[in-house]
Amino acid sequence: MKGRTFLAWLSLLVSALAAGCGKEASGPTGPSPGRSFLEGTWTGTLLIERPGEPSSSGQVSWTFEAVDGTNLQSFRVTIRSQHAWLPITTTVTSAITPSNQPPARISTQGQYQSPRGCVGTLLSVGNAETLTIDADFSGVDCSTLTNSTFTGRVTLTKTG
Repeated sequence: MKGRTFLAWLSLLVSALAAGCGKEASGPTGPSPGRSFLEGTWTGTLLIERPGEPSSSGQVSWTFEAVDGTNLQSFRVTIRSQHAWLPITTTVTSAITPSNQPPARISTQGQYQSPRGCVGTLLSVGNAETLTIDADFSGVDCSTLTNSTFTGRVTLTKTG
């Protein structure tokens, strides 16, 4: 009887070990980084003012993707602007302070291919709340052209 019990336990042990053989550990390896309130798509309006020109606005979307290893405070941002003067799609960088929780200050900067055949630069600084972003928006577009600087405002609402 003891022999059968021993064989039953041994069989059970071998089966359990074989079942896990070749598989990666599935248990927790550390705290999950979670998601940032900024991740996803935000849509709204881009207002642009240029010297000697009337103010104009157009639709815009920003899609945020957190950069690994930055405590959910740095992001790659894809901007898709349908503004008549600045119809661009570009990927720039954004950072939030003082923490990764709203409300936060947000700073966005980068370059874009201008529809006027050059590389422009943009900078935006403002406030990010749980569902809204309100920030200034300025830059230099084709510095060799007249009226190449612009200022304005971007207002966004989280949509996805």
